[in-house]
Amino acid sequence: MKEERNVTGTDTNPANRQPKQKDTRNTGPGRLLIAVYAVFALSATARAGYQIATKFAEAPLAHILSAFAAVVYIVATVSLAKPGRTWFKVSLAAVLTELVGVLVVGAISLFDPVAFPHDTVWSLFGRGYGFVPLVLPILGLLWLNKRQPS
Repeated sequence: MKEERNVTGTDTNPANRQPKQKDTRNTGPGRLLIAVYAVFALSATARAGYQIATKFAEAPLAHILSAFAAVVYIVATVSLAKPGRTWFKVSLAAVLTELVGVLVVGAISLFDPVAFPHDTVWSLFGRGYGFVPLVLPILGLLWLNKRQPS
C-alpha cells in the first residue's frame, strides 16, 4: 500500500499521525487552582509587606517566613499558568516547597508557639486562612500528577 503525502511531503494518513498531547494545567479546574494561588500570592505578599514594614523587629523569623511563603505562592501561580515541561517542574518544586513549609511551620507553631510570636501564612497549618494553605498544596500535587507532560 502506497503512503499518502500531501504537497508539503508530510504524512496525511490519519492512522500514521500521532495526536499531540496538549499541556492542560491551566484549563478547567486548573484555572480555579491558579486563581486560588493568585489570591494567596497577593494576600501573603500584602501581609508580609505590612509585617516587615511595621513589626519586623518584634518577630523577624515569622515575617521572613511570610515573605518566603509569598514568593512560593507567586512562583506557583506563574508556573501553573505556563505550559511546558520546565514550568511543570517549577510548579512541582513550588507546590512541594509549600507543602513542606506549611507542615514544618505548622508543627513548630503548634508545639513551640514562642518561636512564632506573630502568625505567618503557614502558622498552625494555615488556621488563619481556614486551613487552605494546608489543603492547597495537596490539591496542587494531585492536579500536577494528573496533568504531567509527556
